Amino acid sequence: MSRPMSRPMSHTTEVAHCDDLMHALGEFRDHASAVTERWGAALASRLGAGCRLLVAGNGGSAAQAQHLTAELVGRYRDDRPPYSALALHADTSSTTAIANDYGVQEIFARQVCAHGRTGDVLMLLSTSGASANLLVAAKEAHRLGMSVWALTGPAPNPLEGTADEHLCVDGATTATVQELHLVAVHMLCDSFDRAVADGVVLP
Repeated sequence: MSRPMSRPMSHTTEVAHCDDLMHALGEFRDHASAVTERWGAALASRLGAGCRLLVAGNGGSAAQAQHLTAELVGRYRDDRPPYSALALHADTSSTTAIANDYGVQEIFARQVCAHGRTGDVLMLLSTSGASANLLVAAKEAHRLGMSVWALTGPAPNPLEGTADEHLCVDGATTATVQELHLVAVHMLCDSFDRAVADGVVLP
């Protein structure tokens, strides 16, 4: 019985996806390295002094937010003390109660009001940079004297314009932006761990 002839590999959607990712990664690497280095050192200083990190996002960005807090409360690579970091979507009872009683736009802002203090950091992840509930949370964080960092998709976007600091990913698709957000999360964790190990204290 003859075997079917194999077809040459075409430029499929899957291959195009990888090509888009590789192209975006090349442009992302150097800029992201400087930002995540700075953020990691700042977080090591602040969390080491008793402040906390609050993180929020919607959908896939919520998963990335929870990934980041897990690495800080648990560990990234090497063993070290745990640090205070909360993914605001993870408390489903609070999130759904707030959405039901106050509206979806308030789900993060009300938790920021409850948990945030002056000196804390609120990190917001959004592929669009336009999520209303994140923008309301940023406003509340600023009212409390917190710093707001944004990890977004292509600039310009409203969240980038609102945040104290931002890292914008110029990806062709939402999927590519999310994948590079995960890279940024790991770069941030690596910088954080090195700063902790070096005993970095910033003014």
